[in-house]
Amino acid sequence: MTVEPTDKSALPTALGHAGRRWLTAILALLIALGAGFLIWKAFWYKPPPPPAPKPAPVPLQTEVVRRGDIEQAVFANGKLQLHKYSDVVAQVSGQIKDVLVMVGDEVKSGKMVVEITPTLPSARLESNRAQLAKLQAELADQRAQLDFAELQFKRQTQLKAENATREESYESSRMSMYSASARVEAINAQIRQIEATLKDDELTRSHTQVLAPISGTVVSVAARTGQMINPGQTTVPLMRIADLSRLTVQARVAEIDVPLLRKGMTAYFTTPGYPGKRWSGKLRQVIPVPADGSGEQGKQTFYNVLFEVDNPQEELMSGMSTQVRFVLAQAHDVVILPVKLLGKPEADGSYVVKVADANPKANQQANQQAILRKIKIGIHNDQMAQVLSGLEPGERVVVPAVTTVTAATPAPAPTPASTPIPAAKNATSSPAASVPKAH
Repeated sequence: MTVEPTDKSALPTALGHAGRRWLTAILALLIALGAGFLIWKAFWYKPPPPPAPKPAPVPLQTEVVRRGDIEQAVFANGKLQLHKYSDVVAQVSGQIKDVLVMVGDEVKSGKMVVEITPTLPSARLESNRAQLAKLQAELADQRAQLDFAELQFKRQTQLKAENATREESYESSRMSMYSASARVEAINAQIRQIEATLKDDELTRSHTQVLAPISGTVVSVAARTGQMINPGQTTVPLMRIADLSRLTVQARVAEIDVPLLRKGMTAYFTTPGYPGKRWSGKLRQVIPVPADGSGEQGKQTFYNVLFEVDNPQEELMSGMSTQVRFVLAQAHDVVILPVKLLGKPEADGSYVVKVADANPKANQQANQQAILRKIKIGIHNDQMAQVLSGLEPGERVVVPAVTTVTAATPAPAPTPASTPIPAAKNATSSPAASVPKAH
């Protein structure tokens, strides 16, 4: 049997076409995988977060303990008022002839400040004087008649004792004597009446010169030249004279602070007109009734507290506003510490604070530990506290860490243009941290 030889040129051709198809399929698959990888990386792939950096050491925040002055006081707002003043009034009715002073003038006690022309006519005085002279003449005549009647009665009495006169003559002389004596008394009464009227009229005319009752400064004038003063208006003040060398401070103190005040305690104040200056006095009186306009319809109750202040240079004026402090306690050159470092008190009233290392560089180390220290506190106010024991000046106390919690806050509703926004209320009491120099 004869075998025909195979055509060897056709086999490589067939294998070459199949290989190219496989190669093409593999390349297409690789391209599809690459494209998918790129799409996945572009849209879904999220790289892992970088590792957190190691925190740097945070230095301790501290406050230095130092020496200084501290004061605990009750704060109040007030006004300056006149301490001693007098209202000048007219004592007669009439027309003001002249006003001799103006507001601001200094006057001495007894100086004439207003002159008045009285409505009392001069003819009345002359008529009363003439009537008085007539009565005095009648009195002289009547006294002469009385003397004669007394003499006749004495003679009739002697004759009666000798039975040398009749009873009717004796009784007639006695009645004449009594009648003359009665007429003398009646004329004396009329004379006293006229004299009283004349004295009153003369006193009235003397009041036409209105005099200053005290020495001081004229602070108001209501009188004017030509003004008529009727009998019912003699109590209306013509002017006011005040002694400005001493003024009264009227402070409004909240009811919660009133029990802390005591008569005679030191009080001082400042006023916007003289920044950096202060004036002091001693508490004189706490008015035991609420101040006007306070304590009604839910309002806070205030009480007026009064004390006087010397004003020799007359720098201060009535009506000036004042910021008053009533000193409850004070200490000078003591160890003090900011109140914000104290925290909450212990059961025994002491406080525990953290005291840092005395070496400032050590406080910048990452693991620096502060030392706990128990301290006792004396006088304190809103800013500073007196340290009685446990700390020395120069030591550094660690400021407590403040944890801030951030919460989602809804947006505030819009405020209508016609709705007023209430202002913040001022505190009624605030202890003093720093004290200006006294004057």
